[in-house]
Formats: sequence, structure tokens, C-alpha cells
Amino acid sequence: MPAGLVTVSYIGATILFILALGGLSHPESSRRGNYYGMTGMGIALLATIFGVVSDNYEILFGGMIVGGVIGYILAQKVQMTQMPELVAILHSLVGLAAVLVGYANFMGHDPTITGVDKTIHDIETYLGILIGAVTFTGSVIAFGKLSGKVTGKPMLIPGRHWFNLILLIASIWLCFDFVDQSAVGSGMIPLAIMTAIALIFGIHMVMAIGGADMPVVISMLNSYSGWAAAATGFMLNNDLLIVVGALVGSSGAILSYIMCRAMNRKFVAVIAGGFGTSGGRAAASSEEAGEVNPIEADEVAGMLLDAKEIMIVPGYGMAVAQAQHTVFEITKTLRDKGVNVRFGIHPVAGRMPGHMNVLLAEAHVPYDIVFEMEEVNEDFPEVDVSIVIGANDIVNPAALEEPNSPIAGMPVLEVWKGKATIVMKRSMATGYAGVDNPLFYKENTRMFFGDAKAKLEEVLKSISA
Repeated sequence: MPAGLVTVSYIGATILFILALGGLSHPESSRRGNYYGMTGMGIALLATIFGVVSDNYEILFGGMIVGGVIGYILAQKVQMTQMPELVAILHSLVGLAAVLVGYANFMGHDPTITGVDKTIHDIETYLGILIGAVTFTGSVIAFGKLSGKVTGKPMLIPGRHWFNLILLIASIWLCFDFVDQSAVGSGMIPLAIMTAIALIFGIHMVMAIGGADMPVVISMLNSYSGWAAAATGFMLNNDLLIVVGALVGSSGAILSYIMCRAMNRKFVAVIAGGFGTSGGRAAASSEEAGEVNPIEADEVAGMLLDAKEIMIVPGYGMAVAQAQHTVFEITKTLRDKGVNVRFGIHPVAGRMPGHMNVLLAEAHVPYDIVFEMEEVNEDFPEVDVSIVIGANDIVNPAALEEPNSPIAGMPVLEVWKGKATIVMKRSMATGYAGVDNPLFYKENTRMFFGDAKAKLEEVLKSISA
């Protein structure tokens, strides 16, 4: 394939990737955005295979077939509720690929590169491996936390900030040592030591982050994987990989900022860790906080049928119970009866950005009744019934009413301002942030205990009858 055609293909793929990001900014255009992205990746692969690669096609196609089969199997088997951990483990593969490409590039470097060009090339290689190693182990730990294989509580070792500082200084010093040794034909030892340090740093960094900050961690690791890809692009002198990596890296960084703002957190505070230290302890006793008012399915159905304005607030509990389809059936039935039903989505609901939007879209909930927190928070005084399905921290009034609360200042959905609130939970345990929720004890709150899917099916049967 002529070099000019490869360049044109890369430009076309870049445009499609930018359109994909634009499409993914809204649920109604997200499907189109995915098609843009897939088309752009297809063009990029074909241009690279037939315009850049010149040998070892059997290894290349063998790897593509194996990877394609694994990807297809995962797409068929992984439930939508498992998407956060799938995204995390895919990020780890990007980081691992950057590390392997970096080592291959170092061991098989072009002898024609000399002087300043070689110094720059060595720094690119070093940074690519560094970022890739941090991304790899950090993503593996994030996968473990999200899937429940690793505790959601932060691991806070004494002097952890000094430990991180020492690792950072050591990495910088090893970079100078690596460049000096590489100039005389060696450098493997400092590179290997740095890789070990980066792997340890990735583990320590994510282990120290509490469960409440996991949505930020996912977007942060997404950004890291992009910068690792961009560094790989510099190593390989591949313009498309540089551009795509920069797009992923910058969009992930922006998303991390949005997530932090939604939680009233600073990005540095998230990296420092420690939020969500009590992870899952029981709420205060009824003698200390007041009495809870339980409710049964037939009473819930009656309240919903009597209401004119209903707000549904989904959370991770809905994802675990896989209740989104039942929620849609209830919504459809109530709307057919003339009830105005809307959904209020908090930016960090679930375990990854957009988690609830994806689940509702899978259940075919209309996009036009799904709203962001900022769009509906002022409407709660006019809402007759708010249904909180498996959410906790994102509807916690302590964020606004208790200055000393760990989540103080975090914007939340103010459901307690409505006329009545129904909270669906399995128990009185706290959410992922480990913070007690005064909402459960308010006079206009009723607690609907049990598995969300099973209980909502009872409600659906009652309102349908």
C-alpha cells in the first residue's frame, strides 16, 4: 500500500475516532458513536497491516484470531452488570502491551538512531514502559476491587505518601541512569528496576483508594492507558497511535475531573486515597438515629398508582439484582396509566461513569425520560414518590447537612425534599463509601427491603392487576 494512502487512511480513522467521542457524549447518539469508532479502528488496522507491516504476517494474523475469539466470547458472556470490571481488565491489557512493546523496542532498537534523537527515543521508551506498568497493575487491582475479589476498603500503610515520593524519585533517577547506560549499549538493569517500581506503585496506588472513589479510578486508568498508547506511538513513530492515545488520555483526564467535581473531591485527594475507610459497616442503631418505616409491595404499588410525578433513582443495587428490565416494565405500565415517570442519574452512580445509563439503555428505557442530577434536583419538591433502587451515597443528606461527614460537600440527589421516598435495599448496611445515611430515618421515607428484582416484580404484578 502506498505511503500516501496509509496517511489518508490514518487521517480518516482519526476523524472517525473524534466523531466517536462526540457521539458517545449523549445516549441518543452513543450507538452511532460506537459505529464510528469501530469503523475507524477497522480502517486503522487494515492500513497498518497492509501498509506498514512487512513481515511475520502469520504471527500477526494468529494473534488477531486468538484475540478476536477471546473478545467475541467475552462480549457474549459478560453481563452488563460486569462491565466495570471488564473495562478495568481491558485497561490492564493496554498497559501490559505498552510494557512489552517498550522492551521489544529497546532490545531491537534501530542502530541508525544516534545522538539527541537516541536520547529522546530512550526517554519515550522509558516513559511508555513506566506508564504501562502502572496502568497494568493498577487496573488489575481495580478489577479485583470491582469484582469483589479484593476488599473495597483502602489499604493505608504508615508513611504511604513518603513511600510514593521515594518511588517517584527513584524512577526519575533511574531514567537518567537508563539514558546514560543506553548510550553505551546497555541499560537493561535500570529499566528492569524501574519496571518493578512502577508495578509496585500501581498496586499501592489503587489499593489505597477507597470504594467510593472507584468511578474516578476507572476514568483515571482509562486516561493512563491512553497516555501509554501515545508513548508507544512515539516509540514506533506511528502518528495514528499518538493521536488516538492522546484522545483517550485527554478524554479520560477530563472525565476524571468531571467525576471529582461530582463528588466534591480533588484529583490529588483521590490518588492519595483513604476515602471510604469503613466500607460496609452497619448503620447507626434505631435508638441513635430513629425508627425506620418498612413497606411492602402492595403498599408501594398503591403509592405509585396514586402519584402523578415519580422519580426513579437507580444505583449499584439495581445492577447487582439485574432489575433494570423490571424497572422498565413498571415505568411503561405507569406511563400508560398517565403517570409522569422520570429517572435521575448521579454522575458516579454504580461502579463506572455512565454505568446506570448503560443499564437503562439495555432495558430500552426511553432516553428522553433519563436526566442528569443537575436537571432534576430542583424538581424534587414537586415529586410525589421517589424510588431509590439500591443507591446509598448518592442520596445521602449527610453530604449537605453534616459538615464533618466524609462526604460533606458532595452533590447528591435531594430525594428527601419530595413528598415521599421509597428506598430499596437488602439491609441497613452502608454504601461503598461506608457512610451512614440519615435518609433512612426521615419521616417521609419508607424502607422496602429485599432483592430489588424480586420485590419489583411483586410491585409490577400489583400495578398491572
